[in-house]
Amino acid sequence: MKAGIHPKYVEAEVRCACGNTFKTRSTRPTIVLGICNQCHPFYTGQQKFVDTAGRVDKFQQRLAKTAAAQAALAERASKRKKRR
Repeated sequence: MKAGIHPKYVEAEVRCACGNTFKTRSTRPTIVLGICNQCHPFYTGQQKFVDTAGRVDKFQQRLAKTAAAQAALAERASKRKKRR
């Protein structure tokens, strides 16, 4: 292996959204997870429902903002063409 081209392999703290933390080794000092073995339904045996409707709504809001911005940009461009 060449010296000096590889990232540092350090001890990392892994944090989950449920509050669980544990140590491992990685090239990053901290890793943030959304789900871990302490809260995952496969390991706990309890089923959690993920709010997919909220995610879809957030996506549609972002899409509406993008469409509005594109429409405003197209309107400005058409006004510029009319001036010329």
